[in-house]
Amino acid sequence: MSKEVRKADNVEDLGDFECIMTARELKNLCYLKKEIKEQQRRLAELEAAATNCSIEITGLPSSKGISDRIGNYTAQIADLRALLDLNIEKSFYEWNRLIRYIGSVADPLIRQIMIYRFENHMSWQQIERAIGGNNKAESLRKKLYRYLKISM
Repeated sequence: MSKEVRKADNVEDLGDFECIMTARELKNLCYLKKEIKEQQRRLAELEAAATNCSIEITGLPSSKGISDRIGNYTAQIADLRALLDLNIEKSFYEWNRLIRYIGSVADPLIRQIMIYRFENHMSWQQIERAIGGNNKAESLRKKLYRYLKISM
């Protein structure tokens, strides 16, 4: 059985947008953000490598195995920037979709758990401390996933 989530209660707030998300989609934004950070790190590494090329001394014989390092880095940098831009655009779309979905949840406790877990990427123990009361991390986790399963 899929873990699809029901349509939004506040249709007037969302226009004609049907707010349907799966539990997996809710988690994927976190992984997409991690992927973007890794791509940004790799891009900075490539740019540093491209600018740290040593100066070529002219007049010396050249070997056939030497390639154009700056040209190779430029192509890699361009490809990585295009991929990074695509992932940032996808992240923006998914982030807006997540915000609309969380805003459509009627139960304030479930909404708060979702904000802490999917927006703020908090661990279950951090969520337990943030919500307080006699709520335990395991019971909060079960409430959220029970809601996602039931509210199809």
